[in-house]
Amino acid sequence: MIEARNLCKDFKTPVVPEGRFSGIRTLFSREYRLKEAVRGISFQVKQGEFVGYIGPNGAGKSTTIKMLTGILHPTSGEVTVGGWNPHRDRQKAVRQLGVVFGQRSQLWWDLPVKDSYDILAQMYDVNPADKKERLDQFAELLDLHEFWDTPVRKLSLGQRMRADIAAAMLHDPELLFLDEPTIGLDVHAKLNIRRFLRKLNEDFGKTILLTTHDMDDVEQLCNRVMVINHGEMKYDGTIGRLREMIGLPTLIRVKFRGDFQVPEDLLRISPSLSFNVTQIEGDTVTLEANRREISTIDIIRVVGDWGEIDDIAMEEPEFEEVIRSFSAS
Repeated sequence: MIEARNLCKDFKTPVVPEGRFSGIRTLFSREYRLKEAVRGISFQVKQGEFVGYIGPNGAGKSTTIKMLTGILHPTSGEVTVGGWNPHRDRQKAVRQLGVVFGQRSQLWWDLPVKDSYDILAQMYDVNPADKKERLDQFAELLDLHEFWDTPVRKLSLGQRMRADIAAAMLHDPELLFLDEPTIGLDVHAKLNIRRFLRKLNEDFGKTILLTTHDMDDVEQLCNRVMVINHGEMKYDGTIGRLREMIGLPTLIRVKFRGDFQVPEDLLRISPSLSFNVTQIEGDTVTLEANRREISTIDIIRVVGDWGEIDDIAMEEPEFEEVIRSFSAS
């Protein structure tokens, strides 16, 4: 569905000279500073995948999305969407895709929501029967009827986002690009958006590429994650494999039945050990374990020698911590 081959994007920014007559000097010659926003990125996204495209601010995520959708032209490299180049075959390519930018709406600000859908249906040449069927379906799934006649400028952020996603899907594209779709939304609004996106992907087979800073979005929705940093692809694979690569410690809480004895050497934090004791509170011992170096069964075997185990609970590191550690490496 998407194929990006060695995508690069450079931006030129003018250098403002200092000193007297600097403004006059720029009339005759101007220096530019070259910034590489995206450097040699290549990837493929297959039909029906739900992919998270993540990284820190300024990593190049939005620039990549804009190249994939044809908004920006790459400095070099090639991209195809649904078999079409979004820059050379723009009209054919845009029929394959829908786009939602969390900070910008494609709806008409002063018009009721339903009027924006009428305009978009005309733009994409959606016949009235298909338009009615899709809007009825979206209205049920996204509760659009509660603000159907409301001008877009009067919608809450959560309502506008629901309306924007429905607008992006009105012409029934096979591919949906989402750039920060849940930014600023409350918990209830996020749940509604996630539920709808999951349905689009699982029930309707839509391919979705998501950029977000909300790691709950990624963990709950995506079956694949790509990490970009400093304009370069740093990782492409599953969330579980990414956790393993980082090796952040897993928290393990072991509850004992009766007396137990923790060895003295484990009470001192040591980088040479595969796990360390971080807390002893009552009958519960908390460990930090690097599961790249020691398996869960080996940990259980070791702590079993300390006393009779009553219960064990494991807590993986927050995914946001995983990304932060990966981006810093």
